Formats: sequence, C-alpha cells, structure tokens
Amino acid sequence: METREFISRSHLDAATLNAWIEEEWLMPLESGSTRQFSDADLARALLIHDLKVDLGVNDEGIAVILHLLDQLHGLRCLVRDIHAMEVSDRTGGGT
Repeated sequence: METREFISRSHLDAATLNAWIEEEWLMPLESGSTRQFSDADLARALLIHDLKVDLGVNDEGIAVILHLLDQLHGLRCLVRDIHAMEVSDRTGGGT
C-alpha cells in the first residue's frame, strides 16, 4: 500500500510516520519518491502505537522491543527452515 492508504489505515499523521521511518521502526520499500508499505508494516505501526499510547513505553523501550521482536522472527524462520530440511532428509528429498 502507498503512503496515503497507510496513513489512513494506521491513523498516523505524516510527521509521526516520517519520524518512525527515521528511527527505522518502519522500513517500507522505497522506489524513487514512492514508499510501499506491507501488511506487516501496518501491524508493526499499530503495535508501536499501542506500546506508546496504551502502555506508555518510551522511545528507547520501543526500540528494544522491536529489536527483540525482529530477532524472534528471525529465529522462527530459522527453526522453520531447519525443520523443513529435517523432514526433507527423512523423506528422501535431501541430497
């Protein structure tokens, strides 16, 4: 989704969105002057909003939380890949 739709769906203002992108809390795909946001970006923006507004987490805390979530996601992907390789080896699909 493009910036206008993302702002509408996330209920963010442009200044907040730009600040979060500068902090690298959100990293949309950029092509020239156009930004493309994914559904994952939207979920992340809603999480950041909840952390800030509902839970009162400060910016440093949000950075730590997002870093830990990114690490967890990476580990989940790694475990999934290892599991898939093990299944493939057991069924004779390995090399």
